[in-house]
Amino acid sequence: MATEIKVPALGESITSGIIAAWNVKDGDYVQRDQAIYELETDKITSEGLAEVAGRISLKAAEGDEVEIGQAIAEIDETATAPENSKAETPGKTESICETANSDAVSPAVRHIASEQDLDLQNVDGTGNAGRVTKGDMLAALESPTKTSDSPSATPTETPAASALKRARSTRKRMTPLRRKIAERLVSAQQETAMLTTFNEIDLTAIKAIRSKHQEAFVEKHGIKLGFMSFFVKAVVRALQEVPAVNTMLEGDEIVQNNYFDIGIAVSTKKGLIVPVVRDCEQLGLVGIEKEIINYAGKARDGKIALDDIQGGVFTITNGGIFGSMLSTPILNPPQSAILGMHAIQDRPIAVNGEVVVRPMMYLALSYDHRIIDGKEAVTFLAQVKQLLEVPYRLLLEI
Repeated sequence: MATEIKVPALGESITSGIIAAWNVKDGDYVQRDQAIYELETDKITSEGLAEVAGRISLKAAEGDEVEIGQAIAEIDETATAPENSKAETPGKTESICETANSDAVSPAVRHIASEQDLDLQNVDGTGNAGRVTKGDMLAALESPTKTSDSPSATPTETPAASALKRARSTRKRMTPLRRKIAERLVSAQQETAMLTTFNEIDLTAIKAIRSKHQEAFVEKHGIKLGFMSFFVKAVVRALQEVPAVNTMLEGDEIVQNNYFDIGIAVSTKKGLIVPVVRDCEQLGLVGIEKEIINYAGKARDGKIALDDIQGGVFTITNGGIFGSMLSTPILNPPQSAILGMHAIQDRPIAVNGEVVVRPMMYLALSYDHRIIDGKEAVTFLAQVKQLLEVPYRLLLEI
């Protein structure tokens, strides 16, 4: 008896995906509920599990684009498990990090390891559960001295690595996620009347709060107090004060949102995703920080689900973590506004007639001018500035 492994339905708008990696080889014996492949779609990357135990036959290769419902493998339930097979239950399998040389890694990884004579035990894995990915292997090739603990290891490049660097150009197909990002960015530019307004904020007060209370905050809550939670709370208050910014355009109707689900843009190796922190008006700084940390972990492990990225009313993006001083963020449709944070830099400013040096940040608000007027956009951004420069208003809700 054979059971087909089909690509599951992942969401109403997802019709296909790309097999990013097979975690097993053709002919392997797999256990029930074992993660056997990774599927990358235009929104998320998800793991596929074996529905039954048996010997697997692969019907699609890594990199193949497959449709929802398509059979990509078949498991022969009548096959006998090999004597050295461990019938383990989910959650109790051996660490991927401990079995980096085994079948837990993809064939592409094993091929690179064999061709380049790399020891997988010395390559840091960034995949699910620490799994070594193809990207990790390519990164290791760029730093050959880090891939071996042997005293005789030298920075001499292998012939294959040297040939790779000599190539004038390489070509690879866009992933579904990258294609979707490209489509949405072009759509936002072409279908909205996007305009950006700027301001700058003095972060002296917030930095003082963090410096004074960080140790006690960490001791009580087990997490650090960052800047983003202050920005989220300031955005929520500003949206309450200027509700016109919390709107969306659907056809010829303006939809007024009366809830505050804020998207936080997160950069991953596969592209930009925007997980949504729900009901931010009901969360304090601690709750927001915990949600952000949770999403950061899920994004790092490729565990972001479709529900995590849907339904936001406003987005905050922070190019400052990469050193950006100023930018014009592009709208995240169907939302009508997005706030861009930038790098904090000590700059001289005038305060009460005197020149002082303060930690300053440029803010950028991009908005759809079809439904948000300039006065409303400027008022909103000024409100965010005031709340962040006097953060005790946020804490005291005044």
